[in-house]
Amino acid sequence: MNLFDTSPVVAASAPSRQAPLAERMRPRTLDEYVGQEHLLAPGKPLRVAVENDDATSMIFWGPPGTGKTTLAKIIAHRTQASFIEFSAVLSGIKEIKQVMADAEKASHLGSRTILFVDEIHRFNKAQQDAFLPYVERGTIRLIGATTENPSFEIIAALLSRCRVYTLAALTEEQIVALLRRALTDPDRGLGDWGITAADEALATIASYSSGDARNALNALEVAARLAQGRNEHTLTKDVAAEALQRRVLLYDKQGEQHYDIISALHKSVRNSDADAALYWLGRMLEAGEDPMYVARRVVRMAVEDIGLAAPEALNLCLSAKDAMHFLGHPEGELALAQAVVYLALAPKSNAVYTAYNTVRGDIQATAAEPVPLHLRNAPTKLMKELDYGKGYQYAHDVEGRVADMECLPPSLAGRRYYHPTAEGREKLLAQRMEDIARIKSQKRG
Repeated sequence: MNLFDTSPVVAASAPSRQAPLAERMRPRTLDEYVGQEHLLAPGKPLRVAVENDDATSMIFWGPPGTGKTTLAKIIAHRTQASFIEFSAVLSGIKEIKQVMADAEKASHLGSRTILFVDEIHRFNKAQQDAFLPYVERGTIRLIGATTENPSFEIIAALLSRCRVYTLAALTEEQIVALLRRALTDPDRGLGDWGITAADEALATIASYSSGDARNALNALEVAARLAQGRNEHTLTKDVAAEALQRRVLLYDKQGEQHYDIISALHKSVRNSDADAALYWLGRMLEAGEDPMYVARRVVRMAVEDIGLAAPEALNLCLSAKDAMHFLGHPEGELALAQAVVYLALAPKSNAVYTAYNTVRGDIQATAAEPVPLHLRNAPTKLMKELDYGKGYQYAHDVEGRVADMECLPPSLAGRRYYHPTAEGREKLLAQRMEDIARIKSQKRG
């Protein structure tokens, strides 16, 4: 690409007929663009910025197939800027510096440059730092695209110089509208193929696309070729399903989807929703998540949210972990499903979890007091002379097997951490604590 050519790259030529359907149908104007009404409807922030030729650099954050690259190209075309696509996967600091130097020369000749960086989150700190001086001087207008949360993946200095726009996955209705446009467009789409589609066929493709327009259009092209090869003129639901083969689930085991879905699983269990818990478990496992990671999190749920209300839950989850390890995929996944359903339906208590957090808080906030003398062992004569163990009461030798003896440091005497609930077996523990308190009270009396 010649950076000193002031004609906008976007307007140069349309994709060839051999290009994938998704590329051929890429919107060329904001009016053709589908979705992101919260940003692009009249009067909305991104629309206003584009129409006013706002030169601010920006980051587009959203799932695949939501139009991040398309938006960048539309902006370049509308603002008459040269457009350079830069892949964070294929480029390093050397390439960055060369492009920046060329862009600076172009700016001196009155040419504006939009540098579009796909998957900008894949750049390390040093690579992102290389953009800073050029973004600050306005030599380039940086538009980055990322599927990851910019707060975690983009350095603060660069992020502060960019406006972040969050793009949402397209709805099924919006996907269907795009598919219909592609079917009827004779120039860029499939309009000259003489193929129509049943509503349920388009709905099937839209449902299986997970909000990804590129995925949906590619599936439509495969389905159309299947129909054409069979001399059929209507896409049916069966042909669409055959083209799809199986749903491609959006899931990044290292990214935000990873944390979002495990959070949904945990919160569904906590809310006693077995159906939702099974769904989110399936989403993780079917997308290829490490089942042992899931097993560890399920064990955590047993101790955090079930606790002593159903203490057998911990053993069940540990057994599910062992079964998963022993059986492997896919048979072992049923053991995890069984554990998740049990956790969802079990009585809930976070009393031990809350108690332990309170203990940790007290340990941080109070002095590390010595163990009271009556609780210390006295294996030597000197220790006995120093009153180690003096006043200790052996619980098995006293009535009720409970001694009236303080076991906390003096500053925390009488402190109560564990407050059992009335759920499941913990109700029995609450009653036992009341019995212990009554025995101690009677002995004091």
